[in-house]
Amino acid sequence: MKETLTYQAKENGFITDLPYGQLHVSSDARYGFRPYQLLVSAVAVCSGGVLRKILQKQRMEIEDITLSAEVTRKEDGAQEIEKIHIHFVIKGKNLDQKKIEKALALTRKNCSMVQSVINSIEVTETFELVD
Repeated sequence: MKETLTYQAKENGFITDLPYGQLHVSSDARYGFRPYQLLVSAVAVCSGGVLRKILQKQRMEIEDITLSAEVTRKEDGAQEIEKIHIHFVIKGKNLDQKKIEKALALTRKNCSMVQSVINSIEVTETFELVD
């Protein structure tokens, strides 16, 4: 599967037109999304979406999933992302901790974004259950 995205230079970054709308990307947050924010968002939201699908297939009563992503970047050089820690807050009824742990392991294997960075960025996950 191959897809081409085209980006046009603008004064302070780049812009692309996507089916949902325009995406502005810039190293300066005043002019667009920063590239590292997009990468972290892709990994975190992909994980959240895959986890939600797995939990739905397991017929768990999920009311809401909120996630946060903590990013660790190198302090010098290109300031590469070293680690992304994703914390899920899962709200629902009669949630089984062991099933959620297994679902997270499946999530890691089936999230294309996690699999894309797995050899270069450490990705970890934790969760908490809320009634």
